Amino acid sequence: MNMNAPAPGRMETEFVLPVGYTDEEGKSHRTVVLRKMTGKEEAILADRRNQRNGGKLVTELLHSCLVRLGDMPKNGPGPIENMYSADRNFMLLKLRTITFGSELPARYTCPSCNESVQVTENLDELPVRSVGEDESPEDIVVALEDGYLDKDGQIHKALRMRLPTGADEAAVAPQIRQNVSLGKNALLARCLKSLGDIPRHRIEAIGSKIMAELTLTDRRLIDKALNQAAPGVDLVREVDCPNCGVMFKSNLDMTHFLSLE
Repeated sequence: MNMNAPAPGRMETEFVLPVGYTDEEGKSHRTVVLRKMTGKEEAILADRRNQRNGGKLVTELLHSCLVRLGDMPKNGPGPIENMYSADRNFMLLKLRTITFGSELPARYTCPSCNESVQVTENLDELPVRSVGEDESPEDIVVALEDGYLDKDGQIHKALRMRLPTGADEAAVAPQIRQNVSLGKNALLARCLKSLGDIPRHRIEAIGSKIMAELTLTDRRLIDKALNQAAPGVDLVREVDCPNCGVMFKSNLDMTHFLSLE
């Protein structure tokens, strides 16, 4: 199958998702057909109601440009909302590519000399990790170094998380608007499946508090595990500073992701 196969005579392109959407009957749908963005999507991006919630904005945008998901009928934004974030990010990248092209102007700041570094990223060259055919994504398992100290003085170090979805993104959007760090805690808490022997109901009640009280050492372990093990597009870029010669890593600059400017 051609992973970037345009439909004859139409501004549509077919892709294979890194994970895929599993419907209510347990069937996995891995192929998706998107069309280029039009003035309709420009209005979606400009709508202030959508701008207040990034998760819902992505859902509306992708659903509007979705032509087909597997062999499912297009009957609402539910599948897009409940997709793994890995697939949603992949679709956003491909939507940008088929609409504006694969070249993306990006700007990074060198952490060593504070020099601004301008580069042109090729979105088609970003590496993508995919789960195997007929496989489901595995949970992210992390052995924490310091762990979480509960009210009884017990330390819990074995952490297990699931991958986030669009529904998770939409749910934590208010916290992100208030404070990015609070929003990240809320997102990780929603995806936290287990932590040592802490009862499930306790995790659901104080999940955000648990994530906030983990040491930065453990937080970095979680971030590293998510970056290395999770499927999807690898958005971590290696940038060479022409001013001081230092090579540093940074997340892909998304400032002009959905525009040509």
